[in-house]
Formats: sequence, C-alpha cells, structure tokens
Amino acid sequence: MKFETNKTAVIVVDMLNDFVKEDGALVVPGASKLIPNQQKVLKTAREQGVKVIYLTDNHLPDDDEFEKWPPHAVAGTEGAEVIDELKPNDRDRVIPKRRYSGFFGTDLDITLREADIQTLVLMGVLTDICVMYTSADATAKDYDVVTVKDAVDSSNRENHEFAIQHMKSVHGATIATTDEVVKALK
Repeated sequence: MKFETNKTAVIVVDMLNDFVKEDGALVVPGASKLIPNQQKVLKTAREQGVKVIYLTDNHLPDDDEFEKWPPHAVAGTEGAEVIDELKPNDRDRVIPKRRYSGFFGTDLDITLREADIQTLVLMGVLTDICVMYTSADATAKDYDVVTVKDAVDSSNRENHEFAIQHMKSVHGATIATTDEVVKALK
C-alpha cells in the first residue's frame, strides 16, 4: 500500500467531546484509546502535505435523531467540538454533518473533488455507524477507502468487527493498521 499524498485525504470522524470525554453525552467506551493512533496518522499526514478533514456531528437542539439517541453534539455546544488532543489546525477543514454519512447534506464531495482527492483514510467513531456510512457513500462515489482499524471503534466489539468486515467485503475498502498507514504516507 502506497498513497499518492496529493490525492489522499485523512478523514477524522466525530472525535468530539460528547463521544470521547468521560462526561460526554454519548460516550464511546474505547474512543479515548484511539487518540494516540490518530495523532500518529495526523502528524505524518500533515508532514506529507496530505489534506485533513474533520467530519463533526452538529445537530439542531430538536434534531429528529434524538428520538433514537440521547441529545448529543448540539451545534454551538462544547460537546460538538473536536477534542483538544486532535484539534484541527488552520489548514484543516471541518465539515459539520447532521446525519451518519459525512456525504449526506454536506459539501464533503465537492471539497474532495476540488482538491482532486481519490483516496480517503477513515478514522474515528463509530465504526458501525458514521464511519461505515461515510465509507459506503465514498465507495458509491468511486473513492478508494482505507479504514484504519486500530483508529476506529464502536460501542461494542461485535459491532466494530461487523463494520470492519462489511467495509472490506461490501464496500471494497482496504483495512489497515496505523503503522501500515503511516508507512504508506511516507
């Protein structure tokens, strides 16, 4: 595996205070353990000039999604902000989203096409929801997807493993480790 760095984007999905911090509204149990691996990928990506994009849940206070999930990542709240350990820099792009897929109702696709991006490196939470649905839409739009399996997590191991296998077998995504991605970015 080797990336064309000028045609690759690292996508950080929902690493927000409400999902990662102990007092968050909808904490993903293993999310904080992902931070060191995500930091490694981000450091290498930035050193190589790879585009970095953050997809951030950003809900209205009365969002219909709150019928399924407790209120979380409400626009303008601290819970909807990217965690301090992974804060975007001035060159990074933050794209708010109201649904699971980073492509649904956002300008992610045009942002990627304007930059001539062909490969997306996905990391974040939840493997079986926002990561997987973003992967599905990405592959439907003919992007190559690489999911960093030790930089994504879900609410439980079974859902995580299902999503990893589903992205691989159905979406055609490449499943790689942090070390493999870092090596391929250099």
